Amino acid sequence: MSAAGDFVDATLQRESSWERADADRARLGGGLDFYGASVGAVRGTVRDAGRRYPALDHDDITALSSELWAVPVFERRLAAIVLLQSHVRMLRASDLTRIEGFLRAAQLPALIDPLTADVVRPLTDALTGAARGRARIVLERWAHDPSPGLRRAAGLLGITGGAGGTDGAA
Repeated sequence: MSAAGDFVDATLQRESSWERADADRARLGGGLDFYGASVGAVRGTVRDAGRRYPALDHDDITALSSELWAVPVFERRLAAIVLLQSHVRMLRASDLTRIEGFLRAAQLPALIDPLTADVVRPLTDALTGAARGRARIVLERWAHDPSPGLRRAAGLLGITGGAGGTDGAA
């Protein structure tokens, strides 16, 4: 794991409580593990990581988001979303491939919804020209994909097809 990834994971574990983990597991369900860190702790941890590792470029940010997402722990995945949200201006149309994988594996609306609203929407809204057209094709494909997470994301973006955004998690 990278130094930034180690920092985020260790900080999230320090900020956790088993009581909150049990409550989040009961409230959110899904097949993920929970550390029990609050949303505020996740946001603060990502902010602190940015201060500790200020030279992170596009490739570092996207690699760190994948590193955090790779372990099926809710707070790590939420931290990946907050990281991408914090750096959405540096994301490119080609990053939709990575985000598509995240949406397929998200399992929970509590991850799908902020990833869609706070990362995919501003990313695609900022695209122009051919990149915007290619992104639109990808998003339209999501609307017809067998993955409930992708269909939900497409529905949240107002792209209809199949079940749209009415179904639950992956």
